[in-house]
Formats: sequence, structure tokens, C-alpha cells
Amino acid sequence: MRIPLSLLALSASLLCTPAAMALSEFGIEGMGVVSTKANEAQATIAADGQRIVWASDRPGGKGGWDLWQAVLREGRWQDPAPLALNSANDERDPYFSHDGRWLYFASDRSGGKGGFDLYRAPVTADGTIEAVQALPALNTRDDERAPALRPDGRTLLFSRNGRQTQGGFDLYLAPVQGEGFGTAQVLPAPLNTAAAELGAAWLDNDGALAFTRASDGHSQVLLASCDHRQAAVPLMLSFNTADGQTGAPVVDASKPSEMVLAGMARAPRAGGLDLYRIKAPSAPRGTGCG
Repeated sequence: MRIPLSLLALSASLLCTPAAMALSEFGIEGMGVVSTKANEAQATIAADGQRIVWASDRPGGKGGWDLWQAVLREGRWQDPAPLALNSANDERDPYFSHDGRWLYFASDRSGGKGGFDLYRAPVTADGTIEAVQALPALNTRDDERAPALRPDGRTLLFSRNGRQTQGGFDLYLAPVQGEGFGTAQVLPAPLNTAAAELGAAWLDNDGALAFTRASDGHSQVLLASCDHRQAAVPLMLSFNTADGQTGAPVVDASKPSEMVLAGMARAPRAGGLDLYRIKAPSAPRGTGCG
């Protein structure tokens, strides 16, 4: 029996809500609003659950990749619009701090130290995003990407490439010191490898991570315990395969039991890279973990 197109459209529209976990494994995030025919990358949700910010190459922004925001109304993401902080270059990797004070991101805008640099912007109580600040203690002539502040606000995780890395991007940690940051330290092997480790989510305050590993045009999300010297294991998700494109996991700060990531599932699908909501994985156990 053929299913009428009207019913298919209705089914797709039901997946526009943040509660699209009705599917057994995953649900697309904001069909037609957040996930569109364009490519959508990393998404982050404010701690109050009222705003989502993500990276997209859709038309209507200032550069190739821009940061976009939608607001929650009647249980659905609505009113997508580019952020005023966008430049003529690329803005990627948005991340709301769990205390709601900051929106972190990466950009190759003019005036940086070289390539992509890390930035943050204060967020007011009413959700207004204020003037952008560079993070000079962490930015270098190399590329810095994917900033992610630990839930307790004490450590910043990010990726850096360059001659000092094992290959491509490696993951680094920098302690928060007042309103600034201390010296960044690279995480050990085998967490960092000859592939590119880029884009990670904190699964707890002990150091367990879900992160992206990319190589030869493919990317996959892996899980690591707080003991970063143990081998990481792939996230169990149908389209998170070694020959696919999955990445940019971010735990929903307003619903810590859920995570949003980018990928290319067979269905539901809106375009190229789409954003999907899944149940957040449990932190792998490791030696010395709390």
C-alpha cells in the first residue's frame, strides 16, 4: 500500500521538535528549520532549552559557514536567523557554556593569529549575544577548533593542528583561570592518533568524552573514558560507521540525557549533513574514574 505524500509530510513535520526521540534510535533535529537541504554541522543548546545555535553553509549568512540561531516556541524550533557576530569568513563549532554565560566558537575571521582561532561572546540573561572576545592565551599560528567547556566550567577542551601534533588535529585541555585560561596540554596517545581528533563532548566532569575522529574524508564518533590512555570505542549508532560521516557531538545542556550530533543517516534526512538527536551515551568506565 502506498503512503500518501501528505502523511509523509506530516511524519516529517513531527520530527521538528526537540523531543524527536520517538524514533527508537534517533530523530532529526528541526526538519526544515535546523536541518535543511544545506549542510548543518555542530549544534549547541542553551541551558534554559530556549535557543539552539548551529553552523550551516545555507544561503543568507555573511560567509561560507555561519552560525545560526532558532528559538523554541510551542515545542518547536522556529525563526532561524544568522547571528550578528558572523563575519565574511567562516564561523564554526558553537558551544554554550552550561552556566549560560558564554557562547564559544571557532572562526578564521580577519584579525586572528592564524587560520582558525577560538572566540567567545557573553550571553545576557535575555539571550542577547554581546561583543566577541578572542582567546589569546590559546590561539596560535596553527588552527584551533571545537572549544567545549567542561560542565563544571573548570577546563576547556579544544583541537589544534600543526607540526607538534601526531597528525592533523589533536585534542588539548586548558584550565580555566579566572576569566582566562592557563597553558594548554595535549592529551596522550592513543586518544590522539595520526588521524584528526576534532570536536568533542564532555560526558561528565571526570573527563569521559565523545569525540570525532576523521581520516580520508570519513569521520566517526568515538567514546573515551576519563583514562585517556585507554583505546576509544565507536558510539553504537547505525550511521556512525568508519566509512561514513558523523561528528560534532554536543550534549544538550538543558537535557543532559540527550545529545545532538551531525551525520548522514539514510532516513530521516533533509539534505547533506543533518543534525540528529540521540540518547547521550553513558561514560565508559576507566581506571581511576570517579
